[in-house]
Amino acid sequence: MARTDIARRVYNHTWKLDPIVRSLLDTDFYKLLMLQMIWGMYPKVDATFTLINRTTSVRLADEIDEGELREQLDHARTLRFTKKEMIWLGGNTFYGRKQIFEPEFLAWLEDFRLPDYELTKRDGQYELSFPGPWMYTTLWEIPALAIINELRSRAAMRSFGQFALDVLYARAKAKMWAKTERLKALPGIRISDFGTRRRHSFLWQRWCVEALKEGIGEAFTGTSNVLLAMDNDLEALGTNAHELPMVFAALANSVEELRQAPYKVLQDWQRYYGGNLLIVLPDTFGTSAFLRDAPDWIADWTGFRPDSAPPIEGGEKILAWWREKGKDPKQKLLIFSDGLEVETIEETYKHFRGKVRMSFGWGTNLTNDFEGCAPTETNSLDAISLVCKVSEANGRPAVKLSDNPAKSTGDEKEIKRYLRVFGEKGRVEQLVKV
Repeated sequence: MARTDIARRVYNHTWKLDPIVRSLLDTDFYKLLMLQMIWGMYPKVDATFTLINRTTSVRLADEIDEGELREQLDHARTLRFTKKEMIWLGGNTFYGRKQIFEPEFLAWLEDFRLPDYELTKRDGQYELSFPGPWMYTTLWEIPALAIINELRSRAAMRSFGQFALDVLYARAKAKMWAKTERLKALPGIRISDFGTRRRHSFLWQRWCVEALKEGIGEAFTGTSNVLLAMDNDLEALGTNAHELPMVFAALANSVEELRQAPYKVLQDWQRYYGGNLLIVLPDTFGTSAFLRDAPDWIADWTGFRPDSAPPIEGGEKILAWWREKGKDPKQKLLIFSDGLEVETIEETYKHFRGKVRMSFGWGTNLTNDFEGCAPTETNSLDAISLVCKVSEANGRPAVKLSDNPAKSTGDEKEIKRYLRVFGEKGRVEQLVKV
């Protein structure tokens, strides 16, 4: 495959609309897995997703033109899954399992289209939300984030000439390749691309994925981006995310139902996918609370993805819990994925090597690390912490507590109610950069 000259293509943007999202497969794999369960078990639940810019110093509405944003969102709504994509989804093997997607679900997916959105401005920020049936709104999260991040990148580079763009991308490529060489020096390391949601651009994510494939060989286990997995003959990776327990908790009718919501999610997931995809995401309402009340059967699952605690601290907590349950951590898997930089990966790898199987989902600092690369001084190409979370389900407010209070989302009154149920043990505030 001939490689795209990204700098030249960015410079020669003379077409009326250069679509950021060109396929509904340009999303994370866990979105499709969760969607199938939502479609199969919760088709009548409504869920609103809302954009949250945690980097409040960046005024998105001042950097991104509203007309351009609407054009990109509207274009995404015109997309449908293509025949080629449907054949690939239906015939491919994922996690060693053929036909992980049911024929009835794929038939429904053929006619899928993203629902409408609501967009306004307030105090220099965009208020963007996606209300409607959960099995439609859930697929807005990733393209919405990708669109806003790439529009911000484009705005920052608009004044750059072709040579300035050449320099920018040459520096970014050298920076990323230097990280690749460091990772290659770690025997048995397992790295995957988790960088879709906050990428600099689709073309840059594709370059990073192809570079990792060549640069670290078999140590590169795949990508969460379904389109890139299909196009590059890679494994599509991912299981589930915070939105499932957030919605289940919002629908709870009692304190006990709220407390049990994280485990009900896993019961339904296990019922739907059997012995596959058994990775626990424990931090939606705090890892300490999750482990405190977790039923014994969860210790039989393949592994955990600690997502918002410091990786070594969070990983050790899970290892201790496995030992308490009589399980050998060496037979288990930890997937680290929160704001990873190459130094964090190296440190975590060295700490846990020989103690547990591990894998690293490398996100924003893989696909959007342009800090210091621009030939002129600017911080408009620096990645920001942008998320799109469930804000309500069936009209009820949704909450995420997290191990890091700086990542909490939801109404303050509801957050306090959840803290009374789950407690604050183990929650430590840390700076959220990406």
